[in-house]
Amino acid sequence: MALLSKELAAQKDRYLRLAADFDNFKRRTAQEAERRAAAQKDAFIGELLPVMDNLERALASPSSLTQQIRTGVEMTLQQLCQLLQRHGCEPDDCLGQPFDPHRQEAVGSRCEPSQPDHVVLEVVQTGWRRGENLLRPARVIINDLGASKVGNTPHSGAAADRPLEGSEP
Repeated sequence: MALLSKELAAQKDRYLRLAADFDNFKRRTAQEAERRAAAQKDAFIGELLPVMDNLERALASPSSLTQQIRTGVEMTLQQLCQLLQRHGCEPDDCLGQPFDPHRQEAVGSRCEPSQPDHVVLEVVQTGWRRGENLLRPARVIINDLGASKVGNTPHSGAAADRPLEGSEP
C-alpha cells in the first residue's frame, strides 16, 4: 500500500510538472506570436511612411495642382495619418525641442541667434514612433550657434542650411 501511495504521488507530481510546462509553452508561444505580428506591422508601416512623405512633398510644392487634386491628396494624407494613429503610431513632434540623437537625425544646421543652441529649427522629414519604439527618426535642421563664432554669417532660410559632417548633401 505504501508503494502504491508513493507511485501515485510521483505520478501526480509528474502530471503537475507537465501541466506547468504546457502552460509555460502556451504563454511563450503567444508572446512570440505577438512579437512576430508587431514586427510585421512595424515593417509594413516602415514601407508606408515614404508614401506619406511623397504626398506631403506634393502638397508642399508650388505646383499647378488643381484644387480638386490638392483636396484629394490632403484627404488621402489625412486618412493615412488617422490609420497609423489607430494602430498606435504617432508623429514625433520635435520642432523647437532640444536635439536628441536617439530620436532625430541631423541633416543640416543653421545659425539663428534668437533660438537656443542645438534646438530643432526645421523638420525635413517627420519621425514616427509606435509606443516607445522608434519606427523612423525625424530628419531635422538644428541650430548651431557655434557657427557664428567661427566666422560664418548667420542667414535664415533653407539656402543657409549646411550639411553636417558625414551626412549626404
